[in-house]
Amino acid sequence: MDSNTIIAAVSIFTAGITIALGSMAPALGEGRALAQALSAIAQQPDEASTITRTLFVGLAMVESTAIYCFVISMILIFANPFWNHFLQANGG
Repeated sequence: MDSNTIIAAVSIFTAGITIALGSMAPALGEGRALAQALSAIAQQPDEASTITRTLFVGLAMVESTAIYCFVISMILIFANPFWNHFLQANGG
């Protein structure tokens, strides 16, 4: 295997691990936040609008972590900064 093949394989593997781990943790966090919000609404129904608004802001912040991981995995697959370095080093 040449260095280009190794870089491609490592990039694809790293992108897969990034998106796998980067989507599991936010999903667990969102589930827990939703469960806590439903519990809070059940205990204080009059504050449902405030709890819901705060929940949506929190969910957006948690989801941004998964989106960042997705962006990093797309960069590793389609715009890998190591490609140009190894192509120039190999004379390609």
